[in-house]
Amino acid sequence: MSIQSKMIVDKDFKLAEVDPRLYGSFIEHLGRAVYGGIYEPGHPTADENGFRGDALQAIKALRVPIIRYPGGNFVSGYNWEDGVGPKAERKRSLELAWWVTETNQVGTNEFADWAKLAGSEVMMAVNLGTRGIDAARNLVEYCNHPSGSYWSDLRISHGYKDPHKFRTWCLGNEMDGPWQIGAKTAVEYGRLANETAKAMRWVDPSLELVACGSSGSNMSTFAEWEATVLDLTYDNVDFLSLHTYYNNNDGDTANFLAQSLDMDQFIDSVAAVCDYIKAKKKSKKKIYLSLDEWNVWKSQGSSRAEQHWQIAPPEFEDVYTLEDALVVGCCLISLLKHADRVKMACIAQLINVIAPIMTEDGGPLWLQTTYYPYMHASIYGRGTVLHPLITSSKYDSKDFTDVPYLEAVSVYNEELNEVTVFAVNRHLSEGMELAVDLRSFGAVEVIQHTVLEHEDLQAANTRSNPSNVLPHNRGTAAADGGRVSAMLPAASWNVIRLRVNG
Repeated sequence: MSIQSKMIVDKDFKLAEVDPRLYGSFIEHLGRAVYGGIYEPGHPTADENGFRGDALQAIKALRVPIIRYPGGNFVSGYNWEDGVGPKAERKRSLELAWWVTETNQVGTNEFADWAKLAGSEVMMAVNLGTRGIDAARNLVEYCNHPSGSYWSDLRISHGYKDPHKFRTWCLGNEMDGPWQIGAKTAVEYGRLANETAKAMRWVDPSLELVACGSSGSNMSTFAEWEATVLDLTYDNVDFLSLHTYYNNNDGDTANFLAQSLDMDQFIDSVAAVCDYIKAKKKSKKKIYLSLDEWNVWKSQGSSRAEQHWQIAPPEFEDVYTLEDALVVGCCLISLLKHADRVKMACIAQLINVIAPIMTEDGGPLWLQTTYYPYMHASIYGRGTVLHPLITSSKYDSKDFTDVPYLEAVSVYNEELNEVTVFAVNRHLSEGMELAVDLRSFGAVEVIQHTVLEHEDLQAANTRSNPSNVLPHNRGTAAADGGRVSAMLPAASWNVIRLRVNG
């Protein structure tokens, strides 16, 4: 048995150019993301600066364009000055967001060095929890000013003659969350963020700034927070942040696979609030969205290290299954479908903490199931999103109605003359016959049809079995002129790459 679906892809149905930063990620001083993740001086693959070579290679393969740092909840209690200068002189701190000891052996300069090796830009975050305008403007001066001032000359004395030139900065993190150090009301945060933005831009006018949206759509502050913050910051910020996580802790796979519909609604709602404030202010400026934390997160119940004041204890090291990878794939498709408004997004996080990449201290590295849709989208999802017309049968779940079995989007890379179709078959037991109409392109040929599937939805990759769930290139996609047909296996992620010959 199989179900039928259709997709029309027209080269004139252009939604938006993909900002490569849509495929960003996030590294926080949390768990083993930094220490034991990207940085492990004693590891056999470590370079002279202590960066793990195997981790670096796995990250480079993802082509991550931008990485948010250093948090996250961590940033709201972080004194950035503790992480610069000679390592032997750096103090250890009690880190209150996660109740651990922070050694400060990795700080701003080390992360800048590592990001260059990874081929990524840095999305810096400033502390608007325990600190504010002064610390933020000084950090911009330290990082971006060439020379001739106290903070820029201090950077030079630390061995960094050239400024880092960080362009994108987050004005705090989840400031409406009661778990946040220095949590604030919308008015308190909006006024502080606006004044901080002004001072930071006076140091470096080239900055683009991200204001904190509410910590999630389930917060009692949601929507009103966004409206108030934007009302107070509109002229001095460029982006508003969104954070969302999903899980299947109820064991309802059909409902879990529909969670990207929540992401769709979340994005649309925040965009509507932005446009309301634009209209209210009679402004010509459009605020774009930065979905700078998103992922599947199963272990949210355990929030802090069980034994206080450890150094980089394992935390939130979720093991991801095939069904988790399918949800990540659906969320990536959702981001592409909103590429006209969402210009940056960060899968949280990149390594060891709810991450696509896992390491063992002193040992090997392995790739989780979620690594593969993220990699495929980052590599092949560059170009112009073409808004597809989709016909698909649907189902209802506990929280959603009219969930299409086919979740799909298409991206046209004019430079490479390729069209890529990303598609998830949500049906748990039946394959899907997909017909794609690309007549506007003329004739096309199939380059590759990649499939991520497994007979067990709970199958995962682990330290002992790192190759249990791997993509294969045995997909059945075939082209006939400007039409493509493919069988999408039940519960599968598919990447169909097409060369345009017409």
